[in-house]
Amino acid sequence: RILTFSLYLLHHANILGVRLIGGLRCSGRVELFHGKTWATVCDADFDQQDAEVVCRELGCGAPVEVLGAAAFGRGEGQVWTKELLCRGNESDIHSCETSSKLKHDCSHDNDVGVVCAADIVRLVGGSSRCAGRVEVLHRGQWGTVCGDHWDMRDAAVVCRELGCGEAVDAVGNAHFGPGSGPIWLDDVTCSGSESTLKNCGSRGLGVNDCGHGKDAGVICSGVRLVSGSHCSGRVEVLHGKNWATVCDADFDQQDAEVVCRELGCGPPVKVLSAAAFGRGEGQVWTEELQCRGNESDIYSCPTSSSLKDSCSHDNDVGLLCATKFPDLSKVLTCALGE
Repeated sequence: RILTFSLYLLHHANILGVRLIGGLRCSGRVELFHGKTWATVCDADFDQQDAEVVCRELGCGAPVEVLGAAAFGRGEGQVWTKELLCRGNESDIHSCETSSKLKHDCSHDNDVGVVCAADIVRLVGGSSRCAGRVEVLHRGQWGTVCGDHWDMRDAAVVCRELGCGEAVDAVGNAHFGPGSGPIWLDDVTCSGSESTLKNCGSRGLGVNDCGHGKDAGVICSGVRLVSGSHCSGRVEVLHGKNWATVCDADFDQQDAEVVCRELGCGPPVKVLSAAAFGRGEGQVWTEELQCRGNESDIYSCPTSSSLKDSCSHDNDVGLLCATKFPDLSKVLTCALGE
């Protein structure tokens, strides 16, 4: 019995937990708790069977997609030094066998991510992952949402669920093109505070009197202002699945015009440099925005391939936009001595 138990320990991972970081509850970078630290996992040594177990252990349904190349951002600390050999039917990662070492030499550039089926909303056909036709996953099949009675409260829930910026517009009549397959939701009624679209009222899954010519869409902001108010703060741009700060030396009045417009604020009052709203975390945006100033959103702006200046979070740019109330914008302008 002692020998049998010893062999078990040799071939099974002493993994005490698993988590997904950088996405939503059921999507993100895979991290395993081993010993006293969390470790990321190499994309080349993680497959569909491993993903099945991770999603099951977290109560997130079946895996929808395995993403390599640090799709949810680069982790920190250790990279897991063994290869998981799950069969796919285990109840938890602790029950999976492991090899003694990885087949591949990996860094955090190879951190693997997983999207499980509990994250069941996506936007299709737009200029970014935060704009497009709303599609819902049900029983393994993606379907659309009818645009009847679709409004900004519904859009706000979708944007929040996807980890995007605030809702900019709720569109119908197949604005992003008609979808195909089932129409899963009709007459959606969200209060705007729900954490997921599936918590909103509707006629019921698959119950509709709609056609794909009415498919609903959402435009979420690809930019946000942090540590201030809705119309003031540190500028952060959504890049892939991560928010990145912007270098003050490469952000000008034209860029500010677009950010303020996209957020539904008034014109820019002042661009603030030197981390005026505090130092951000994570990435610094690695391209230079080259907005003309008349674009409707930041994704419509051209970018250069690289920054002119080498920047750190000490150079995070901030922005103060006027509100749409004339009296308040005058107060803000006076307060800044302009």
